Amino acid sequence: MSAVRAALAVVVALGSAACSKHEAPPATDPAAERAAATERARHDAFGADVRALDKAKQLGADMNRKAEENLEKADPK
Repeated sequence: MSAVRAALAVVVALGSAACSKHEAPPATDPAAERAAATERARHDAFGADVRALDKAKQLGADMNRKAEENLEKADPK
């Protein structure tokens, strides 16, 4: 009977040791994860919103570029 108890104790010890091991989550690059999430959002339910935001950012950059060009034309150095 003591051999059965000893075997049971070994099985319980091995089982608890196996359950207590936790693998560290893989290291991810936050910038890469954000870019991947944005790309997924373009094709999901929020696709129109993401594309509108991209278009607004592009429009702002275009306006800044045009203002800079006109500033150089108006005030040559």
